Amino acid sequence: MFIDELIEKIKQKRSNVIVGLDPRLESIPSSVKEKYFKEYGKNLKAASLSILEFNKTIIDYVYDLVPAVKPQIAFYEQYGMEGLDAYIKTCDYAKEKGLLVIGDIKRGDIGTTSKAYSNAHIGDIDIEGEKFETFQVDAITVSPYLGGDSIDEFMGDIKEKGKGMFVLVKTSNKGSGQLQDLEVDGKKIYEVVANMVENFSQQTLGSYGYGEVGAVVAATFPEQSKKLRKIMNTSYFLVPGYGAQGGTAKDIVDCFNEDGLGAIISSSRGIIFAYQKDGYTEKNYGKAARCETIKMIEDINSTLEKNNKKFW
Repeated sequence: MFIDELIEKIKQKRSNVIVGLDPRLESIPSSVKEKYFKEYGKNLKAASLSILEFNKTIIDYVYDLVPAVKPQIAFYEQYGMEGLDAYIKTCDYAKEKGLLVIGDIKRGDIGTTSKAYSNAHIGDIDIEGEKFETFQVDAITVSPYLGGDSIDEFMGDIKEKGKGMFVLVKTSNKGSGQLQDLEVDGKKIYEVVANMVENFSQQTLGSYGYGEVGAVVAATFPEQSKKLRKIMNTSYFLVPGYGAQGGTAKDIVDCFNEDGLGAIISSSRGIIFAYQKDGYTEKNYGKAARCETIKMIEDINSTLEKNNKKFW
């Protein structure tokens, strides 16, 4: 099961930090890009090869520190088929390094379309009796706003293949409250979604008491996180918003249960582009990512320990 393997890696590495692989071409070191621009020209192929080399270097420097990486597929799709090739190869390389891969795809549609998304990202595609796995990922992010039946289509593959899913509940963007904070029958929309997620989670409990279905809950809304932790007791939280978006270790404490488990904290820009901070250079961008990952792990673990939520 994805969730059991995730928790085992968290305990083994004493780390609930995951690295978001959200490559922005303009922020990739020029020494990486220029090599491919010189060989192929300034085109989609060169951009995608630059992204792949950059990602591999980041993975090389953090794989022993974190349980998982989270590539956001939009940063690859924008480069077309070349970009998707970089996404596939990034996922494959992370798996080779022993990391779990969370495909940040945020899919969600009517039933048959959601089933196709599920086939592609966590299931199999059947071609006249021959089955193939399209993307090598262990879990995905999903949007619930077409209703519970859109989520149902992912559940078959989750149960059959032991994959995971994180459903958008309370997101980190400033405008999230326009819809997520609306009230229906005395409950916020995010609370309604949270109850739905917890129901799905309880259908897929692993040996640690957590389900394969979790929730995306932002570090940037600590009060809501505290409330949601009580609603979704068995659901693992995927927590964006730490670091570059303003979330702190103090803000995410209530995302964890009393056992010190229940959440993974994601950082992308703050880690993968750490070389842009004082004291680093383009040449050592991998080392910079490693140093910032260690700082983040130590920051979160010390805060958990102070709040009696030590998990190691």
